[in-house]
Order: sequence, then structure tokens, then C-alpha cells
Amino acid sequence: MANPNIVNVTTIYGGNASWNLTNTLTATLLTISAEVIVKVNTILCANVDGTNDAQLDLFIDGLGTAVTGVTGTGLATTTYIAKTVNVPADDILVVLDKPFYMMEGDILKGGASASGDLDLLMSYEVINDA
Repeated sequence: MANPNIVNVTTIYGGNASWNLTNTLTATLLTISAEVIVKVNTILCANVDGTNDAQLDLFIDGLGTAVTGVTGTGLATTTYIAKTVNVPADDILVVLDKPFYMMEGDILKGGASASGDLDLLMSYEVINDA
């Protein structure tokens, strides 16, 4: 079920996830399970290196499924949230401060230009209709 009915949910759990990003720019960070959607509320990125800037890549793989009642044309399957965005040394980047939904099967992927320099924090809600 790629489009859970969020009016008839059985559970909504809030959560946070964090990663210290590697320099593998396509590392899988989060995969959305069956029967759920995830409302992503905030994504923050901190550069923990006191000297060097680092670049952030962050994208969703698996997009392209239209929501019931909406017909999409030419939908992208991979969409970047951030692409080689510079995060200055000892600074924080607000990557996302407005919510969006990830559907079942969507995969959040990303990485940093320098392994270990960037910490990523995501606040989200898991909405389950199973």
C-alpha cells in the first residue's frame, strides 16, 4: 500500500534520527517500510570539523508514485533535497524546515564531501494505517 489513509491511522510515532555522514554520497540512511508514510518535519546538518568546510548531498530515491486521486506526468524517481551544499566549519545548515511526506519504499540517501565532518539530524513522524 503506497498511499496510507492518514485519517484512519492506527499509530503515529514521533522520532528523531541522526547520522555522522561518510564520504559515500549515495549511502542509504533511511528506508520507509510498507504500510507507513513518514512526515519529515525538520532536517539539520552540522559541520563538526572546526577547520574545514564540507558539502552535503541528500536525496530521496524511489519517488515517482503519484498519490491516489492525482495523476503525475514525468515524475522523477530521484529528487535531491541538497546537492553539494556547502556547510561552513563549525556551523549548522537548516536543510529543511517545512514538512514533506516520504511514501513506503522511498529511500533517503546522502553523504558528505569529507567523511565524518557532517552530522545530520532529522525529526519525523511515522504514520501507520496497518
